Amino acid sequence: MKKKIVIFLTLLVLVMPLVSFAGLLDQVQCDQNWGINCSNSTDVQSLVVMIIDIVLSVAGIIAVLFVIIGGYWYILSGGNEETAEKGKKTLTNAIIGIIIIVLSFVIVRVISNTLSWPWSS
Repeated sequence: MKKKIVIFLTLLVLVMPLVSFAGLLDQVQCDQNWGINCSNSTDVQSLVVMIIDIVLSVAGIIAVLFVIIGGYWYILSGGNEETAEKGKKTLTNAIIGIIIIVLSFVIVRVISNTLSWPWSS
Protein backbone atom coordinates (compact mmCIF):
# COMPACT_ATOMS: atom_id res chain seq x y z
CA MET A 1 0.00 0.00 0.00
CA LYS A 2 2.83 2.40 0.86
CA LYS A 3 4.51 1.73 -2.46
CA LYS A 4 1.34 2.63 -4.38
CA ILE A 5 1.00 5.89 -2.46
CA VAL A 6 4.64 6.79 -3.13
CA ILE A 7 4.23 6.03 -6.83
CA PHE A 8 1.04 8.11 -6.99
CA LEU A 9 2.63 11.08 -5.23
CA THR A 10 5.73 10.87 -7.42
CA LEU A 11 3.62 10.87 -10.58
CA LEU A 12 1.55 13.74 -9.23
CA VAL A 13 4.64 15.79 -8.50
CA LEU A 14 6.05 15.06 -11.95
CA VAL A 15 2.81 15.88 -13.79
CA MET A 16 1.89 19.09 -11.94
CA PRO A 17 4.74 21.21 -13.41
CA LEU A 18 3.70 20.10 -16.89
CA VAL A 19 0.12 21.18 -16.24
CA SER A 20 1.37 24.51 -14.90
CA PHE A 21 3.59 24.94 -17.95
CA ALA A 22 0.62 24.34 -20.28
CA GLY A 23 -1.34 26.99 -18.40
CA LEU A 24 1.59 29.37 -18.68
CA LEU A 25 1.72 28.89 -22.45
CA ASP A 26 -1.97 29.75 -22.76
CA GLN A 27 -1.46 32.85 -20.63
CA VAL A 28 1.65 34.02 -22.47
CA GLN A 29 0.15 33.73 -25.94
CA CYS A 30 -2.40 36.49 -25.59
CA ASP A 31 -2.41 38.26 -22.25
CA GLN A 32 -2.50 42.04 -22.14
CA ASN A 33 -1.13 42.05 -18.58
CA TRP A 34 2.11 40.54 -19.83
CA GLY A 35 2.30 43.20 -22.51
CA ILE A 36 2.06 40.92 -25.51
CA ASN A 37 0.07 42.60 -28.22
CA CYS A 38 -2.38 40.02 -29.55
CA SER A 39 -3.12 41.93 -32.75
CA ASN A 40 0.58 42.20 -33.60
CA SER A 41 1.95 38.81 -32.58
CA THR A 42 4.80 39.02 -35.11
CA ASP A 43 6.52 41.79 -33.17
CA VAL A 44 10.14 40.75 -32.66
CA GLN A 45 10.33 42.14 -29.14
CA SER A 46 7.22 40.26 -28.04
CA LEU A 47 8.59 37.11 -29.61
CA VAL A 48 11.91 37.48 -27.74
CA VAL A 49 10.15 37.96 -24.40
CA MET A 50 7.87 34.98 -25.07
CA ILE A 51 10.85 32.75 -25.97
CA ILE A 52 12.74 33.83 -22.84
CA ASP A 53 9.67 33.08 -20.69
CA ILE A 54 9.28 29.63 -22.24
CA VAL A 55 12.98 28.79 -21.85
CA LEU A 56 12.99 29.91 -18.21
CA SER A 57 9.81 27.92 -17.55
CA VAL A 58 11.34 24.75 -19.00
CA ALA A 59 14.53 25.34 -17.02
CA GLY A 60 12.45 25.78 -13.87
CA ILE A 61 10.62 22.52 -14.49
CA ILE A 62 13.92 20.70 -15.01
CA ALA A 63 15.36 22.23 -11.82
CA VAL A 64 12.31 21.13 -9.82
CA LEU A 65 12.69 17.61 -11.22
CA PHE A 66 16.31 17.58 -10.05
CA VAL A 67 15.20 18.68 -6.58
CA ILE A 68 12.83 15.72 -6.55
CA ILE A 69 15.49 13.31 -7.80
CA GLY A 70 18.08 14.59 -5.31
CA GLY A 71 15.63 14.33 -2.44
CA TYR A 72 14.70 10.82 -3.52
CA TRP A 73 18.36 9.76 -3.56
CA TYR A 74 19.05 11.40 -0.22
CA ILE A 75 16.03 9.98 1.58
CA LEU A 76 16.40 6.46 0.23
CA SER A 77 20.19 6.25 0.63
CA GLY A 78 19.74 3.74 3.46
CA GLY A 79 22.99 4.64 5.17
CA ASN A 80 25.00 4.49 1.95
CA GLU A 81 27.38 7.45 2.16
CA GLU A 82 27.92 7.72 -1.60
CA THR A 83 24.21 7.85 -2.43
CA ALA A 84 23.52 10.32 0.40
CA GLU A 85 26.35 12.57 -0.81
CA LYS A 86 25.11 12.28 -4.39
CA GLY A 87 21.62 13.32 -3.24
CA LYS A 88 22.98 16.28 -1.26
CA LYS A 89 25.03 17.51 -4.21
CA THR A 90 22.06 17.15 -6.55
CA LEU A 91 19.79 19.05 -4.14
CA THR A 92 22.35 21.81 -3.65
CA ASN A 93 22.95 22.25 -7.38
CA ALA A 94 19.23 22.17 -8.16
CA ILE A 95 18.49 24.86 -5.57
CA ILE A 96 21.31 27.00 -6.94
CA GLY A 97 19.80 26.48 -10.40
CA ILE A 98 16.36 27.58 -9.21
CA ILE A 99 17.86 30.72 -7.67
CA ILE A 100 19.68 31.51 -10.93
CA ILE A 101 16.49 30.95 -12.94
CA VAL A 102 14.44 33.24 -10.69
CA LEU A 103 17.13 35.92 -10.80
CA SER A 104 17.30 35.59 -14.60
CA PHE A 105 13.56 36.11 -14.82
CA VAL A 106 13.81 39.20 -12.61
CA ILE A 107 16.74 40.61 -14.60
CA VAL A 108 14.89 40.13 -17.90
CA ARG A 109 11.79 41.85 -16.48
CA VAL A 110 13.78 44.78 -15.06
CA ILE A 111 15.70 45.31 -18.31
CA SER A 112 12.59 45.04 -20.46
CA ASN A 113 10.68 47.44 -18.20
CA THR A 114 13.61 49.85 -18.23
CA LEU A 115 13.73 49.77 -22.00
CA SER A 116 9.93 49.93 -21.96
CA TRP A 117 9.40 47.21 -24.51
CA PRO A 118 7.13 45.39 -25.13
CA TRP A 119 5.32 46.97 -22.19
CA SER A 120 5.06 50.39 -23.79
CA SER A 121 1.60 51.86 -23.49
